[in-house]
Amino acid sequence: MSIAGFGAAAPAGDAEASLSDDLFVVYQRWVHQATGIYLSAAKKTLLCGRLAKRLRVRNVSGYREYYELVSSGKDAAETETCINLITTNETYFFREPKHFEFLRAKVLPTLRRQSRCRIWSAASSSGEEAYTLAMVLAEELGMKAGWEILGSDVSTAVLERAAAAQYPMERAAGIPTELLQRYCLKGVETQEGTFVIGPELRGRTRFGQVNLVRPLPDVGQFDIIFLRNVLIYFQPDVKTAVVERLADRLKPGGWFFIGHSETLNGLTRCLTPVIPTVYRKEE
Repeated sequence: MSIAGFGAAAPAGDAEASLSDDLFVVYQRWVHQATGIYLSAAKKTLLCGRLAKRLRVRNVSGYREYYELVSSGKDAAETETCINLITTNETYFFREPKHFEFLRAKVLPTLRRQSRCRIWSAASSSGEEAYTLAMVLAEELGMKAGWEILGSDVSTAVLERAAAAQYPMERAAGIPTELLQRYCLKGVETQEGTFVIGPELRGRTRFGQVNLVRPLPDVGQFDIIFLRNVLIYFQPDVKTAVVERLADRLKPGGWFFIGHSETLNGLTRCLTPVIPTVYRKEE
């Protein structure tokens, strides 16, 4: 997840076009409670811009009335829309490629003899990370092996895009040509300019909504968990709770990947560093 690309500021005609510092703090606390994400003061203008359209759509007088709407629990659909807007996601195929190189060279060889291999992309956004993992497993373990991937996110909007598995052609830039040809389909006619992940990989990849700061649903145990570029948005106490919650779903000897700008130092003792940003659970 990320907090980026919020757009322009609210129009001057709104009753509360300029969000007060006090009201921003109210939003800040609510977002943190709902998602675990901490909005720094630098995000105030961006938050205004991202929500400005919703004020007009819902015909509310300003940011305070909109807050009362989404925080009251009386309109679950609007609350979800608000959360989707705030937790805007940025990702791409084969992001931080050294992780996938390590996966091929060091991790997957240890799992070849297993009858089943499960990977969790725990902040999958619009699906690029999950489908990247699917391509790597298809290449290294083969399509006859018993592997599967779960992708999850707090945002239902990005999960819908992930399940559709259709992307603008420019998003294919990070995919090696041979994998693009092998596992993706080029859009034609009305779908020209897009590509779709092939049915073989889609059949091994499923998506579901999971809020990592809440008790986890029964998703089973995993051999590998990717939790990349998420912890940077959490406060230390939330980071610890999230990591320990996910580590509990990792099998003994399982592998845990975080983003290259992140660390688990001082957060947990149940995961041991192997290389920077890659950890392993004791067997």
